[in-house]
Amino acid sequence: MVRSVALLTAVCLLAGGCASFPDEPAPTQWSAQPQLTPQAGPKPELPGEYRPTPGDPGRNPAPQSVPPPQGCKDYHPAVVATCLNTVTGVAPIGADAQGGVAAYATERGGRLVKVTKDVDPVVIAQLEVDTSTDGGLTGLALSATFAEDQLAYVYVTTATDNRVLRIAPGDTPKPILTGIPKGPSGNRGVLASDRKGAILVATGDAGNPALAADPASLAGKVLRIDGSGQPAQGNPTAGSAVVSSGLRLPGGLCVSADTSKIWVTDWAASGDVVYRVVPGKLGEVAWAWPDRPGVMGCSSYSDQLSVATSKTPGYQSLSMNAAGAFTGKPEIALAEDGFGLLGPMEMLNESASLAGTVNKAGGQPVSSDDRVVIIVRPNNGGGTKD
Repeated sequence: MVRSVALLTAVCLLAGGCASFPDEPAPTQWSAQPQLTPQAGPKPELPGEYRPTPGDPGRNPAPQSVPPPQGCKDYHPAVVATCLNTVTGVAPIGADAQGGVAAYATERGGRLVKVTKDVDPVVIAQLEVDTSTDGGLTGLALSATFAEDQLAYVYVTTATDNRVLRIAPGDTPKPILTGIPKGPSGNRGVLASDRKGAILVATGDAGNPALAADPASLAGKVLRIDGSGQPAQGNPTAGSAVVSSGLRLPGGLCVSADTSKIWVTDWAASGDVVYRVVPGKLGEVAWAWPDRPGVMGCSSYSDQLSVATSKTPGYQSLSMNAAGAFTGKPEIALAEDGFGLLGPMEMLNESASLAGTVNKAGGQPVSSDDRVVIIVRPNNGGGTKD
């Protein structure tokens, strides 16, 4: 069963071929994932989605309408998992027995867990990581054929380097890309699927901007690798994993459903920024935040880029046209809806995303933090300010 079927009616993960790169060879042991044609119709109902009353703009319920959490029990209908440590990665893996979202989540301290609503997290892997700087277990992406192979990829800081590991349930995690420079800062890295079989890897500069500019270094780069950690076919330079250079401390990577747009957020020297990645170069800064809200994960909708913020509550949304150009200033959403600070974000469909909170890393945690939550877009896709 392919992943889009496994999600059932809970979510509709949109997948496709990347317009910027040629297709990866299909795995020989599995059948190719069929292309899905979006069907016109009403907005899909998501598990835990708030049912708006007449006159309600269609957003998550107001905080005063939801009882406060009691211990690890959280009454907010959008909450999938509770009482985690700082969440650094989220990835939907299908539907639970009740038709809700099941997901993988990573914690900075080294755990990869499976989460479903009202069920204790199931530990898939416990990794030794170094959290003494800004690193740890900081990135998560799934195999394009996850429904068949159950493979997950994580980005970790070790005692000697930063690296990408491949994890299969019940097996020893296998390093597939090692030797990414480690330094006193700039160790955080993030992952994303390119939605066709390759893995995108954004790496920090290890505290040395010169490494980000060095084409021979893996630091400060957007990389593209296959499932074995080798440079993916169709990269700008044959035999090299490097797609673009110049990052400092990346917070999130996201790819649009039609694969025409790749975005990476970064804590640059001048402020928080988001780049639109162009193979062969990082591209110009698409938007900058001099006030540094702590940009992290993102979701690239057809008409909007949503960016989670880890220093200010909620997330920010930038409306954009079909070409990917922003048409206005960021609008803040969910600033007062009780989730607090957000880190990772992964688009479920055009109506919603999965996100993880990072309140234990500097926010004001409630008893059920940190949490994995479903973020429903306000106004059926339009942004609103809180």
